[in-house]
Amino acid sequence: MAPHPDDETIAAHALIARLRRRGVAVQVLVVTDGRASHPGSAKWPRARLVAERRRETRAAMRRVGVAAGAVTFLNLPDGALAAHAGRARHGIARVAARLARPVAALVPAIDDEHPDHRVVAACATRVAMPGLRWFAYPVWPAGNRLRGATPMAKRHAIRRYATQTGRIADDPTGFTMTRTQIAAFSRPQECFVAVRR
Repeated sequence: MAPHPDDETIAAHALIARLRRRGVAVQVLVVTDGRASHPGSAKWPRARLVAERRRETRAAMRRVGVAAGAVTFLNLPDGALAAHAGRARHGIARVAARLARPVAALVPAIDDEHPDHRVVAACATRVAMPGLRWFAYPVWPAGNRLRGATPMAKRHAIRRYATQTGRIADDPTGFTMTRTQIAAFSRPQECFVAVRR
């Protein structure tokens, strides 16, 4: 479960790649449309930005063996998810219900600094079904660069989200990952913690 297009790569790129190499089915659910990253860009109006962020997600997942049909977009408003928590929970439950069991489902940590991430965590972990187990992953804050070799595949995957790594230059208030953030997101180990209900 990715609150925004790119969170699935930040959180679980290596895990997804490893699971697919072993033939394990992987489904990706992106909850928001990703439109809030550059609200002042004239060259990247909402429709173009949303379409590009979807393309970036599908391309990143295709590189690790997840087909486009296994990526679902709920298309809820980025940056305003708290006002749409009911729709988020319903969409998450609908997607979870159609998955074969058992399911290990990944969701942001409930104490993540981004409000959309906290909403997804709260909504998702309220969905209880037999054979469904939730695991939380950290995203924000990106934190300090961790010691150890940086997995280059993950770093390259994150940089391919060009809308988030510097491609959009006409919005001074827009979001762009810093080198430090990219390094932190490319940490040597991905972390998943079982969610206690």
